[in-house]
Amino acid sequence: MSGEIMETARRTTEAPRTVGAGQPTPLITILTPVYDPPAAALRSAVESVRSQDFDAWQLVLVDDCSPSPHVAALLRELAASDPRIVVHRRTENGGIVAASNDALERATGEFVALLDHDDMLATGALAAIAEALADEPDVDYLYTDEDKVSDEGDFYDAFVKPEWSPERLLGQMYTGHLSVLRTSLVREIGGFEVGADGSQDHDLVLRVTEKARKIVHLPGIYYHWRAIDGSTAQDGEAKPYAWDAGVRAVQRSLDRQGIRGRARRGPQPGTYRIARELDPSVKVSIVIPTRGGTALVWGETRCLVVELVRSIVSLSEHENLELVIVYDEPTPEPVLAELREIAGDRATFVLFDEPFNFSAKCNVGYLASSGDVVVFMNDDMQLVSPNFAAELAAPLFEKGVGATGARLLFSDGSLQHGGHVYAAGDLTHAGFKGPGDDEGPFRAYLVNRECSGLTAACIAVTRATFEDVGGFNEGLPGNFNDVDFSYKIGSRGLRLLWMVDVTLYHFESLTRDSTVHQWEYDTIMRRWGTRDLDPYLPVGYRAEL
Repeated sequence: MSGEIMETARRTTEAPRTVGAGQPTPLITILTPVYDPPAAALRSAVESVRSQDFDAWQLVLVDDCSPSPHVAALLRELAASDPRIVVHRRTENGGIVAASNDALERATGEFVALLDHDDMLATGALAAIAEALADEPDVDYLYTDEDKVSDEGDFYDAFVKPEWSPERLLGQMYTGHLSVLRTSLVREIGGFEVGADGSQDHDLVLRVTEKARKIVHLPGIYYHWRAIDGSTAQDGEAKPYAWDAGVRAVQRSLDRQGIRGRARRGPQPGTYRIARELDPSVKVSIVIPTRGGTALVWGETRCLVVELVRSIVSLSEHENLELVIVYDEPTPEPVLAELREIAGDRATFVLFDEPFNFSAKCNVGYLASSGDVVVFMNDDMQLVSPNFAAELAAPLFEKGVGATGARLLFSDGSLQHGGHVYAAGDLTHAGFKGPGDDEGPFRAYLVNRECSGLTAACIAVTRATFEDVGGFNEGLPGNFNDVDFSYKIGSRGLRLLWMVDVTLYHFESLTRDSTVHQWEYDTIMRRWGTRDLDPYLPVGYRAEL
């Protein structure tokens, strides 16, 4: 047959092992496009499959016309070594998408797994995956954690990944290696996208997960990504064409999902940003509790709420805004007069004449608002991003989104809020007091992403979500009311999104006592507790909320 080196039986003759309660394991086909790899690296990749303690696999190696003669010879040797190894040689070079589709065509497994020609499966990877798939029969996509391996064989840079995070997947291909996909679904959507070379896996996973019944993150380092000269594991800028292919893949995903927005390059290779569009008819209410306090900011005394409202009015690109100012009795009349002058007929003023209770003030502000979306904001902030209303409000009309929040900086430019992290009894801000330009673990602070919670200093919800969860807990008047609010939203199966392009300065605690009382912490822990690891940022943090 033209172009064939060897093609053996496409399914092992050995009976598949069983896992769990006697359930048959699915056969996994590993797809490996091959183009001119070092012989040792290719041999190591294949050996990492052959040495698995799981038998029901098939490995399809497709040589995309490698120019080095050692590749064809080595592939013949490998195909002869095991009947489960299938080798195909293309008659002309077509790129990684063409080679991957050739491999997919020859796959006989119920699932396909993606292995690069110079990487390695970790010991026990296939058995662990088979166990997980047997336990979850409706899984259509599974991904694992990964690390990198040097030429010297040293393992480093372990990536313990978040739980399923579709917003983060739009911002970066975080699921990466090892990806395992149901073969029938991959074929249903047309396999690897022609023209997506360099970002073909990201494009494929976006399309699969848009249709998948169930998506599973399998914790554990089951893939070793080899870092060699010219690889993206070692140098993210090694393949600039892949970045642009990724932008196109993200844009296609937005279009398929009906999300109005434009994808563009992010600040680092392999990261992406989305400029969302909000229907002009959507009314956005901004609720701002205040007592009209002043503070020294950047060497000047300012009335905080006045400068916040001024920044909103001057920078907001969304015209259909309402500002609800919930003010205490001590608020100076000149402050209210200046706010009326700045905001005009957009402003509604609500007197709050009870003892301090931030939660109650937010709830009162909500009742006085009329917007389709309500944004709750502290008065001690200043807007930086002009399109903040659209960026916060637009995602709330997408499937499964319950709340959005902003990237907050302290006055010195350090990061105040990168989303909440709840783990091991700690309730923290991601990146708290770190550099404002910190990329975060695996670039988590460079992209929009799911998080466990959001600060009430800037959080947006629809009216339906606010009413469904019962608003803010007035039994927590000062601290942790946003933690409780976030947990309630998450308990409805809704996602909370941290929006990296919505940036504000937060002059935190300049106007109130920031003391956290033990009873507040005990209350939130009794009600919700925490997991050992945060599901969306599973790394250690020690910081104060």
